[in-house]
Amino acid sequence: MDIKILGPGCAKCHQVGKLVKEAVAETGADAKIEHVTDFKEIAAYGVFTTPSVVVDGKVVSVGKVPRKEEVEGWLKK
Repeated sequence: MDIKILGPGCAKCHQVGKLVKEAVAETGADAKIEHVTDFKEIAAYGVFTTPSVVVDGKVVSVGKVPRKEEVEGWLKK
C-alpha cells in the first residue's frame, strides 16, 4: 500500500502524518508513507487544499485531519 500525505509541512500536515503512522503500526498494514510537499505534485492529484491523503493513487481526504477510524478503514481495503 502506498500512502502519500500532501501538504507543505504545516502543523495539520504533521498531525495527519503522525495519525497515519500510528494507524499503520496498530493495524500492522504493509504501507509505505511518503510526505509530498511540492505544490506541482500536489496539484497533479487535483488537490488544492491541504492536508490531503492519497492511498494507492486515490485521493481519500482533502483539507482536514481525518478521524483515526477513517484512516484505519483505508488500511483495511
